[in-house]
Amino acid sequence: MNIDYFKSRLLNNAEGIKCLATGLSNQQARWRPDPGSWSLLEVIHHLYDEERYDFRVRLEIILSQSDRSWTPIDPAGWVTERAYNEKDLAEILGGFLHEREQSLRWLNGVQSPNWEAVYQAPWGEISAGDMFASWVAHDLLHLRQIIELQWAYTNTLLKPYKVDYAGSW
Repeated sequence: MNIDYFKSRLLNNAEGIKCLATGLSNQQARWRPDPGSWSLLEVIHHLYDEERYDFRVRLEIILSQSDRSWTPIDPAGWVTERAYNEKDLAEILGGFLHEREQSLRWLNGVQSPNWEAVYQAPWGEISAGDMFASWVAHDLLHLRQIIELQWAYTNTLLKPYKVDYAGSW
């Protein structure tokens, strides 16, 4: 695994998230395609909390081979519990970008990481390499989700016109 490449992906992913979430109206930021889906604001807030409470923190514990336990998190529950959809998109996006910067600063300072170090999580073992790979992949899952939200919202605004000529989604 080329760690420098994937650290640069984390930086570039954050820039992509910033570009896709900048300049949106409050209506678009809070819009959900259906009651069971997240809004774009909820996705960005989820990324913000994941950056603060999940990937960086847990990877540091694995790499330090600390006997500390992971603090419990509830990403799905926090969406409603913390009222993500009532927050200010610019503020939450800025918080995410700041935390990503802190994460990259931390990652760049890690000396000779043991990517094979293992933590016994409640569901089983997870290595530091697995956690880092999951962090990078997590960004991509949510970039796709943000783009899907943009596509769906745009299609609602374009009605009664069709986008078929653009190509298959």
